[in-house]
Amino acid sequence: MTARVDHAVTSGTFSLDGQTFDVDNNVWVVGDDTECVVIDAPHDVDAIRRAVAGRRVVAVLATHAHDDHVRVAPELAKATGAPVLLHPADRVLWDLVHPDLPPDGTLADGQGIEVAGTTLRVLHTPGHSPGACSFHAPDLGAVFTGDTLFAGGPGATGRSYSDFGTIVASIRDRLLTLPPKTVVHTGHGDDTTIGAEAPHLPDWLARGH
Repeated sequence: MTARVDHAVTSGTFSLDGQTFDVDNNVWVVGDDTECVVIDAPHDVDAIRRAVAGRRVVAVLATHAHDDHVRVAPELAKATGAPVLLHPADRVLWDLVHPDLPPDGTLADGQGIEVAGTTLRVLHTPGHSPGACSFHAPDLGAVFTGDTLFAGGPGATGRSYSDFGTIVASIRDRLLTLPPKTVVHTGHGDDTTIGAEAPHLPDWLARGH
């Protein structure tokens, strides 16, 4: 097993429902010295290409289509020749960002993305957005959750196309069932583990967000 996880952070903005916020986003690159996939393409193509470091990009995987996760995805695809893959339920959000540039392909629950001798399994985890997906890499003991699960709880559900009950069900049924030692690589902020987050499910339900 030669696949590894590389990481970059980019800074920019997130805009939805008429409001804009400054954000720092994680970009995850999974692969070996030859090829990789990029998970999310937020704000800065040059920073992502530095993390790629000349490798062949197999695909650009979108955890969801909020603008701070896909803003430079078409530009990155053009620079690398890699397809941008998005769950079709998030097309409504993608079209807010790139109305004239459709994604190159789709993601589906259970789909396997092969790269560098390992497989990332697509888990459809809606709630933060309708087409939000997580990517489970069993060989690496990792899951990439985008804005579905963070250190400290679920992603935000107070904006258009989001729902708290749905995100909690996704986390409970699709993520907390993974091995406790699984490292959770999030869309923003620090890593956590499934085992660290699982005991807090009742607290999230009680607070309702």
